[in-house]
Amino acid sequence: MTNSRVSHQRWSSTGIGKRMNGFFRVLGCMIIGTGAARSADFDYFLTGNAADVERTQTEGALMLMGGGGFVDEAFRWFIQKAGGGDLVVFKASDGETSENESYGDYLYGTLGGCDSVETIVFHNRDASADPKILESIKNADGIFLGGGAQRRYVDYWKGTPVGAALDAHVRAGRPLGGSSAGLAVLGQVCYTAQVTARLTSEIAMKNPFDRSLTFEHDFLHLELMRGAITDTHFSTRGRLGRLITFVARQATAQHMEHLLGIGVDEKTALCLEASGIGRVFTTTPEGRAWLVTPEQAPEVLEAGQPLTYREVKVIGAGPASRVDIRKRAVENPAAVSTVSILAGQMSAER
Repeated sequence: MTNSRVSHQRWSSTGIGKRMNGFFRVLGCMIIGTGAARSADFDYFLTGNAADVERTQTEGALMLMGGGGFVDEAFRWFIQKAGGGDLVVFKASDGETSENESYGDYLYGTLGGCDSVETIVFHNRDASADPKILESIKNADGIFLGGGAQRRYVDYWKGTPVGAALDAHVRAGRPLGGSSAGLAVLGQVCYTAQVTARLTSEIAMKNPFDRSLTFEHDFLHLELMRGAITDTHFSTRGRLGRLITFVARQATAQHMEHLLGIGVDEKTALCLEASGIGRVFTTTPEGRAWLVTPEQAPEVLEAGQPLTYREVKVIGAGPASRVDIRKRAVENPAAVSTVSILAGQMSAER
């Protein structure tokens, strides 16, 4: 994300049939309706202009969304960073179900301001090396990773050309965003939920080495997310304890002394400029983005033993706050507290 503004050339084709047929001809996909097609490996939906934008001006940015619903102002910010061009939304399914989730209708129809929205739903790992999908990433003005199961993103993309293409997209100065599972995979370290998607803070704090705590490292290589791990649906699902546990585990195992935990509430987004300066958009009065910034190592971190981790600083950022992700700092925070976990129990905050 070194170039904050870029201009780039795009495909030039006309007519939805030409664009669809060009995308799927070599794959043997079945066109199932206007702007939609299906193959064994992925499904494709197109909403908006079938002819690609000739030239757009984009800005490097990251949108970290906590899940639970769309945040209009955050997506308008994202569309502006994409220069009003062509957006690509990725989803990862189990191969049995596929849905557009109305991303196209919402982004192109309800919000407007973008040229088109392509939604690609991956069913398996095979699609991650397909040249047409890689071309779609290369030519996207903005890319958004939808919710679902983060383990599928890891299973389908880890070690494939898709991961490298997403890194290149960000390096080229184009925005990338993710919500829920899509946010979970944006950190340098990510919780993969390979065993269960229902890991609670109580389970994590009781045994930080429980088999359900599964992690991946360097899934993506985003400069602003270096030294960070994320969590989603944060306050609603009471995930502060588990995020502190994530930080304790990975900071120790990876010798990452200053690992940062980022938790984002539902219907809330932390939107980061290429400079690392960010703001919070939310549709709920209590929506926050939370920074977990320990200043010391955990006191007890052993397999089968409850976690003891004292005086962990937690900062909440709201719409009036200004976040500096590089400095791990928040100007005008909505909340500041120090939390301790003692023998697997979270202490009162102060």
